[in-house]
Amino acid sequence: MTTPPQFEIYFDGEPIPCRDGWTIGAALTAAGIRSWRTTRHRQRPRGLFCGIGVCFDCLVTVDGQPSLRACLTPARPGDEVRTQEGTGR
Repeated sequence: MTTPPQFEIYFDGEPIPCRDGWTIGAALTAAGIRSWRTTRHRQRPRGLFCGIGVCFDCLVTVDGQPSLRACLTPARPGDEVRTQEGTGR
């Protein structure tokens, strides 16, 4: 299956434009979204920090699977990305 060069993913139900080769973190950042997770204990906002998969600040739930690093997860057409609270469970 060939991925179209431009497509949409959905973040908390809203369409987000995306390009082939982008990660979910890249798409969210390009759309101006800077935070998509809160911490377990104090619900502090988190988003991209290191951008290379080391810090785990950018965790999201994608198509029902929690705790994926947005900076490393390739975006696919129609992905349902959700804000993650704590561990996502």
